[in-house]
Amino acid sequence: MPERWTEPTQVPENGCLSSDQVTSWREQGFSFVRNLIPERLVSQLRRDALTFYPSPEEADFARFNHFGSNGNFVFPSEYASANEVSLYPALLGAVADLLDVDVAELRLTQSDLWPKYGGNGGEQRSENTDQRIHCDYPNHTLTHPPQWSCPEAVEIIIYLSEESSCKGSTAVVPRLGPDDPAYRWPIVDTPGVAGLSYLDDKSKAERYMRDKLPEAANFRENELYAREVRTRYRAGDVIFYRHDTWHRGTPVAQGSLRLVQNMTFKKASSDWVSVLHNGWAWSLYRAGHGPEKMIAGLSPDQRSVLGFPSPGHQYWTDETVAAVQARYAPFGIDMEPYSKALRKKS
Repeated sequence: MPERWTEPTQVPENGCLSSDQVTSWREQGFSFVRNLIPERLVSQLRRDALTFYPSPEEADFARFNHFGSNGNFVFPSEYASANEVSLYPALLGAVADLLDVDVAELRLTQSDLWPKYGGNGGEQRSENTDQRIHCDYPNHTLTHPPQWSCPEAVEIIIYLSEESSCKGSTAVVPRLGPDDPAYRWPIVDTPGVAGLSYLDDKSKAERYMRDKLPEAANFRENELYAREVRTRYRAGDVIFYRHDTWHRGTPVAQGSLRLVQNMTFKKASSDWVSVLHNGWAWSLYRAGHGPEKMIAGLSPDQRSVLGFPSPGHQYWTDETVAAVQARYAPFGIDMEPYSKALRKKS
């Protein structure tokens, strides 16, 4: 079937998502935007990634040819660019707008820089080269997404490469409304859910579904693959989608490398949505104190996204403000916003 494409829309000059961009995410399941992340940050993050990942011509690229960076770009990272993009204020503001909460009510649960190499067949071909269509919720929560009108998390892909040169676009199925058959409830018609075997490769997964559940296989073919649209992305473009959005990765061109920053934010109240990495406190407690210096330099909203109590939170007393000040004083933390909120209470 012919490929269909979706193009990004420009973020307004004020750096905030437009009402149409927010509505697209809430109603269709995704919003594809341009000019949210500054070019200098995108370029630095890409340079850092290219210094770490092997080129497609190197024999050992296959050891990275799946999901993630083996911890090297996981937040908090030794790469300052990866940390900056994870907590970039305009990005946090966009996520808050999508979920209709304050930034302080967000929590970061995933941030990593993923490579994807164009396969050459054989052992170098990864299971995720041509993915089966799926939703992301099973590896983020032990439950099931709530009703569509009550989203609890935002998934993000920041592209660091060019679709025109390396392919590997993200295919998504736009939701057409509350009665859209593609989004029938519950979302269990996919390998890896409800007792079905986990298979990520499209051809293997669909053969399995055809053998196991012919009706579900027909649904996937006619309602999902037949309706998918692909992102025609450039470096710096961002796609926001949901845990309950049907989507998949498509093949990268042979001999090419596609780089993306993958991130997830949830509502702080959604305790059942998991953090994919080690806890932030464990990850931050390192020799050299680099991550603690980063915490000291963040704004109160940025700290809140990591679980640091916001100004005005019941955690804060004169004693806890002084104690946290003592912990981070060598790194220049400004505790005045927390003290100010206390004074307002008294």
